[in-house]
Amino acid sequence: MELSSSKEEKKETFGGVVYECVRCGTQVIAEKLAQLPEIKCICGYRILKKSRPPIVKQLKAI
Repeated sequence: MELSSSKEEKKETFGGVVYECVRCGTQVIAEKLAQLPEIKCICGYRILKKSRPPIVKQLKAI
């Protein structure tokens, strides 16, 4: 059953914005932040940065 739950979590993060706490490094999905009354990490720190996706984009030079 763990495999199906991990696949569901991957579907959630695909296309979603992921934020990372500057202090502790915890990653939070934007949908979960929207559910909370305040935008802050579980450690209480309010500074979050948008983490970059692991995909490297290549552009053709002109």
